[in-house]
Amino acid sequence: MSGTMMCVACVEENKGCDCDHEKPVGLGQTSENCSFIHSVINMVGMLIGLGQLSMPYAVEHGGWISIFLLISFGVLTTYTSHILGNCLRRNPKSKSYSDIGYSAFGRHGRLIASIFIYLEIFMALVSYTISLHDNISAAFPATFTNYHNGSFPAAKLTAVAVAIALPSLWIRDLSFISFLSSGGILMSTIIFGSVVYTALFGGVVDVGRIPVLRLGNIPTVSGIYFFGFGGHIVFPNLYTSMKDPSKFTKVSIVSFATVTALYTALAITGAKMFGPTVNSQITLSLPKNLLVTKIALWATVLTPMTKYALEFAPLAIQLERGLPLTMTDRTKLVARGLVGSTLLLVILALALTVPYFGYVLSLTGSLVSVTIAVILPSAFYLKICWDGMSKFTRAANLVFVVFGCVLGVLGSFGSSKLLVKELVRVHGG
Repeated sequence: MSGTMMCVACVEENKGCDCDHEKPVGLGQTSENCSFIHSVINMVGMLIGLGQLSMPYAVEHGGWISIFLLISFGVLTTYTSHILGNCLRRNPKSKSYSDIGYSAFGRHGRLIASIFIYLEIFMALVSYTISLHDNISAAFPATFTNYHNGSFPAAKLTAVAVAIALPSLWIRDLSFISFLSSGGILMSTIIFGSVVYTALFGGVVDVGRIPVLRLGNIPTVSGIYFFGFGGHIVFPNLYTSMKDPSKFTKVSIVSFATVTALYTALAITGAKMFGPTVNSQITLSLPKNLLVTKIALWATVLTPMTKYALEFAPLAIQLERGLPLTMTDRTKLVARGLVGSTLLLVILALALTVPYFGYVLSLTGSLVSVTIAVILPSAFYLKICWDGMSKFTRAANLVFVVFGCVLGVLGSFGSSKLLVKELVRVHGG
């Protein structure tokens, strides 16, 4: 489908528009002819993001054995990606994650899927902004040593960075938004390369030992691990864009294997280098005197600024669907921009109030990512494909649903407790 006109109501489902319910708007080219390699690149790009920053921190808090948990979660989420593809094959009319929810449980299924989709988007934006705040406050003194005699107003710098990114929320051309967000893949590669370079040539000496296992921290650590594998809300769109959707499972295996290998290498390298002193974001642990550290810090600062527009796009699409048909395109653009700007300012205020990246990431992973990546895919699969399943497959997916629910509750409770405790410690009361 090249150079077609699509209405905003159909963009989220990534499908051709046969509707007459809304005036079409040009949104650039969309491709339904992605090759195997292109699909792998897209899926890897969807998965890699903030999660990689906290992998060494998660290993330090969970112990060395938790690395096997990281790998196990990679395998589990590969499987749930595969069964989402099975759900799409069973009902070809389904084009999006929320469509699969509707196919499984009707309107209630679509509602639940949509709630978690937008909750994940909101919490991801908060996490991105916290990361922006933390890294920009480290990047400025590391780069400009004479600025204000070393005094850096981190909150003001963060506000300026968010203000620079704000106009991107007014962009309506999804092809340009996708181009803008592709910079995030490059930034992730730079961050990984910086950590590896520091390990090899940075002269960092191991400053402490990490225990084999910290059992009490496993639920919260699991949330961080799951956050790094929670890209399932966009996998149906990737499936429908493939030239040969029958290869979707192979794409999932190659992509998740690549990401799991990267996460594991980064986790071991970072944890081995910094031990108990490792920060919740590995970039903040790198030696400040190295040029490669400055590059990594600025790459981490730029990552959220390239992600805001893409993360906001699904919300913007739903907003435009709800606006009166009598409104002009210009009025809709203004409404979209004002809502997006207001939302980002609220997120900025929240991120500055709760600047605890590790806890927020763990809460997001436990509350949302586990649901998106494990609980709902297995529940959808059980409902849609029950008749064609073996008893073992049914039992396995029931176990996955229960496992996800238990881990999600324990992780959400643990990370919320730590977050509240830290807020009370800092702000008093």
